[in-house]
Amino acid sequence: MQRSILNSSTFFGDVVRREIDGFRVNRRPYLGFLSSEPGAGGAVAIEHQGLMSIPLVVSFCKMSGNSHFLAVGDEDGFVSLYDTRQCLPSVASCMEKSGQARVFDWIAHTNAIFDVCWIKDDSHIVTASGDQSIKLWNAENRKCMGILGGHTGSVKSISPHASNPDIIVSGSRDGSFALWDLRCNPTSTRNGETRLLPVDVVSGAHGFNKEVSTVPIKSRTCNSFRRKRAPRASPMSITSVLCLKDSLSIATGGALNSIVKFWDTRNLSSAVAQACPQNKPSAEKDTPSHGISSLSQDSHGAFITASCMDHRIYLYEVLHLNKGATKVFSGSKIDTFYVKSALSPDGAHLLSGSSDGNAYIWRVNKPEGIPVKLEGHEGEVTAVDWCSSEIGKLVTSADDSKVRVWNMKRGGCISSKSPTSLRKRVVANAPRIKRCRRLVMNDPATVLKEVTDNTCSMEQTTEPSSPIQLKELQFSTPESGKKRNQMEENEALMTQKAALSSPSSVLNPPPSLKRKTILDYFHAAS
Repeated sequence: MQRSILNSSTFFGDVVRREIDGFRVNRRPYLGFLSSEPGAGGAVAIEHQGLMSIPLVVSFCKMSGNSHFLAVGDEDGFVSLYDTRQCLPSVASCMEKSGQARVFDWIAHTNAIFDVCWIKDDSHIVTASGDQSIKLWNAENRKCMGILGGHTGSVKSISPHASNPDIIVSGSRDGSFALWDLRCNPTSTRNGETRLLPVDVVSGAHGFNKEVSTVPIKSRTCNSFRRKRAPRASPMSITSVLCLKDSLSIATGGALNSIVKFWDTRNLSSAVAQACPQNKPSAEKDTPSHGISSLSQDSHGAFITASCMDHRIYLYEVLHLNKGATKVFSGSKIDTFYVKSALSPDGAHLLSGSSDGNAYIWRVNKPEGIPVKLEGHEGEVTAVDWCSSEIGKLVTSADDSKVRVWNMKRGGCISSKSPTSLRKRVVANAPRIKRCRRLVMNDPATVLKEVTDNTCSMEQTTEPSSPIQLKELQFSTPESGKKRNQMEENEALMTQKAALSSPSSVLNPPPSLKRKTILDYFHAAS
């Protein structure tokens, strides 16, 4: 009788091998089992009162207990909340059953919603819209808690602070990014709305674009006015903002070029660093005019990805920005600023939409490998997101008015340890397990006695602490004692300096040390 043993299995595209009588045969990749049928994800159609709408942003809740809730913002200004734990309908029936998984929806803006984020332990939702405003919502009763006004263009991107839920950063088409503090005293308008003003605004963060406009100019020959076309400079759009995990730095990307700029919130007068695909950022006139559509970062803060309009996604190591992009991912077609990408929470995989109607997944440690293609959409795949607590669960949305949830765990449970090591451990412990089971069933007193004897034998074999292992008594003169104390103080000082120089102190700084950003270490290394 042939015996089939699962020899090794890995996640995201690695081949699953089986050993049959000493021979190894290759099976289909793990992602070959993916589908959007019930039990493996599903699909929902974005519609309101029978009218279809195109989703522009998707976002899972961040807390582990709420991560199954999904917020969707669409071009009609609606926010819809879905429960992905339910059995979602198939693609064929999602049009008729779109309301089954929807918890509720409401009109949040009078224009398209370009970004959504969860804050305050998922109790509030922040939305950014083309009506030039940002709104704060109570997620339970859908009540608007405040309007963040100040931008003069569509708000394209928002990012919550890494550790303070009251701080938000926004980027706008007017070329500025703003820093907001929800604890500031609001002002009331005539309509009774609560409005907040930004704490700080940086205008023209990514340069200016010369364009021709019609302005009134007074004629020299008469007192009448005539209109003449005159050049003027307009700030380039900020397409993406990102609060870094050091809680003090901000990364921004724009529509002008592929340069990512980094800012220190303690002094926003100018960018403290910048990174581009090359080793050193070249002059602005020599930089390719490929804008950035989105920025993302893993939960550990080690990597940053920038989706560029040259159909590539560049990965930067935060502590080595001076080296330029360390990895480049190609395969997806990014030719609009609506196509986004996202790093998985563990930083191991990269998910991206594409204008060709597919989504792609790369392994971060194998950028040259062929990405996994997620097929099924019938339009440009724009927004993507990972579930923070359920491994392998992700979502994609497209211009076909559909949002699809993918579950990578179909066909087996993912384990951090290989099945081979688990099988060896079970086989090695099998005789002991059988013996314990027999003793427990037949003679429980014998088990108790055996456990007691083993405990006593362990105590007897444990030798008492030897005097040699104790700290020796030190006899010294007052002068030698002073020298020893000085040496201990020097060692403590060196340890403190080492803690300051360690990159790990950025994310977990000692309370007595001055806060530093990751960019401080970048400048120190250069």
